Amino acid sequence: MKHNQLICNAHFRKDWQKHIRTWFNQPAKKEARRNARIAKAKKVAPRPINLLRPAVRCPTVKYNMRVRAGKGFTLAELKAAKINVKAARGLGVAVDHRRTNRSEESFQSNVQRLKLYKSKLVVFPRKSAKRVKRGDNTAEQCAAAVQVTTKMTLPIEQPVVSTKARKITSDERSSQVNSMMKKLRTDAKLWGIREKRAADKAADKDKKKK
Repeated sequence: MKHNQLICNAHFRKDWQKHIRTWFNQPAKKEARRNARIAKAKKVAPRPINLLRPAVRCPTVKYNMRVRAGKGFTLAELKAAKINVKAARGLGVAVDHRRTNRSEESFQSNVQRLKLYKSKLVVFPRKSAKRVKRGDNTAEQCAAAVQVTTKMTLPIEQPVVSTKARKITSDERSSQVNSMMKKLRTDAKLWGIREKRAADKAADKDKKKK
C-alpha cells in the first residue's frame, strides 16, 4: 500500500470487560485450603499428610539441573531399601512401577532417602491387633511420635554446585573445540559402519590365508 500509510482501525478492543478474569476470592481460597489441610491432618493422624516422594531430575536439557519430587519410588529402589512393595503404601511411601532408574547416582540417593525415612518411621500397631506384630514400635515410641504436617515429607533440597574461577591453561587455549566436537560426532555416527568394514576386511584376510 503506497498511500499515506494509514493503519487500519481494527476493532479488537470491543467488550474487553468480558475477557477479564478476577480473583477476588483469593484470600478466602487460601483460608479454605489451610482449613482443608488441618482437617486432613486430624483425619489421618498420626500419619503424615503427604506420602514420601523420590527426588528426580526435571526433564529436558533446559531444566535437568533442577531436582523435584517424583511420582513414586521404583521397585528396584524399594528392594534395595528392604521395603516390601505391598506394605510401602501402608508405610506412607509412594510407589511408581513404571519408573526406571537411568543412573546409579539417583538410584543410590533415593535408596538413602528411603533408609532415612525408615529410620525415622514410627509404626503404630493396628487397633484390632491382639498382639504386637514384628516391625511395630513400642507404646513409649508411639506416644513420643510427632505428626509431619509440612508440605513435603523429607523436603528435597536443590544441590548447590559452585565452580571456582581459574586461569585457562595453554592446552585449553590451543585446542580446537569445534573441530574436536565435529570429529567426535562423526566417529559416533560412523562407528557401526567402520566396525563392520574392519570385520569384513579381517574375514577376507582369513579367507586369502586359507
